[in-house]
Amino acid sequence: MKADTPLAGEVAASPNHGARKGPLDMLLLHYTGMESAEHALARLCDPAAEVSAHYLVHEDGRIVQMVAEEQRAWHAGAAFWAGEEDINSRSIGIEIVNRGHQYGYQAFPDAQIDAVTALCLDIVRRRSIRAERVLAHSDVAPGRKIDPGEKFPWARLASAGVGHWVEPEEIASGRFLQQGAIGQPVEALQTMLSLYGYKVPVTGAYDAETMTVVEAFQRHFRPMKVDGVADASTITTLHRLLTTLKR
Repeated sequence: MKADTPLAGEVAASPNHGARKGPLDMLLLHYTGMESAEHALARLCDPAAEVSAHYLVHEDGRIVQMVAEEQRAWHAGAAFWAGEEDINSRSIGIEIVNRGHQYGYQAFPDAQIDAVTALCLDIVRRRSIRAERVLAHSDVAPGRKIDPGEKFPWARLASAGVGHWVEPEEIASGRFLQQGAIGQPVEALQTMLSLYGYKVPVTGAYDAETMTVVEAFQRHFRPMKVDGVADASTITTLHRLLTTLKR
């Protein structure tokens, strides 16, 4: 396999892939969530594991390509975004080496984020991927996945031209919506989340599923506090994102 980008200094071909079943128009970021980079690379190339990604980015910035971009890697799992369920067919997956919440979640090193940013920028330019289609694994699989997590510097990527971002509204005391609330304000919140792309039923009832989706939104777009409570900061940030979409 020949690397799709010169940024990939290494190739470690994974057998875990297949044919795409839809247009490639998304970029999905993950963390490995394993004890070491070696364990992660071995798993992503293990036929028995039935998981893979197109790229793996080490902490020192080294980039390894495992699946050709034209192929459907197996990184998203059961997922949903903006009406689509086969996210693997529509996306390129990048695994970022980080022990994750289970093994000791740490900040991402500068060299690693520089490499991730350069790789993402190269991909979105070559593949004409829109900013709002650069997403976290947690966005497309709320509750089931929480990576790359609240420490991932989305603002830094956005400043380089990767991803959709607005400055989060500051957290302040005031009215909020939480699990158990019902009524039109909850319905409006669910509608906004759904319009952005999240899978959430518009029922007017702030149930456990809605709380999980709010947590996913916060983890990406309002990471200062991830609690599933839709305070003014969360709602205002979501509204700003919707009003700045360029669909």
